[in-house]
Amino acid sequence: MRSYLLILGEREAVAWVLRHQRMAFPARRRAEAGRLESGDELLIYTTRGCWHNPGRDMSRIIGRAYVTSPVKPLEAPVEVAGRTFESGCRIDVRTLTPYLTGVELAPLVENLAVFPVKSSWSIRLRRPLLELPDGDAEMLRGHLAEMEASADEVVDGYLQAIKPVAGQGTAPGE
Repeated sequence: MRSYLLILGEREAVAWVLRHQRMAFPARRRAEAGRLESGDELLIYTTRGCWHNPGRDMSRIIGRAYVTSPVKPLEAPVEVAGRTFESGCRIDVRTLTPYLTGVELAPLVENLAVFPVKSSWSIRLRRPLLELPDGDAEMLRGHLAEMEASADEVVDGYLQAIKPVAGQGTAPGE
């Protein structure tokens, strides 16, 4: 089992992922996503701009999911927040933190091996997935355990709070 940050930069993408228990990837990211295997862990990460208020919101890990199917081309492309996605996989979202909470990533960067250049760590997050070294995944899991609850208990709060915004933002994997 490998662990990844699953990077979501748009709230509508968060709602789509939670509602459908799937992850979708744009065509240009197919090779990167193709490395995912059933059982891989996804620490769900939302960017600072995900909620459309980067002055208030921080980049956070908001939950944990596991890949349950291989990544393959979709029968029909999916459109989320004005972006088209051509491949995807099923996931099982098991835990979430309450809406607009989670583990802030920035204070932990100094202790994470996945970010070798600390001054430009956020550049590594401009992709749908970032594979984590085992030690990093273990540390992040430990911080998340203090805040997470069963996704079934929390998911409705996300879905009720996230309202579609026409023509703005990015979608799963961007």
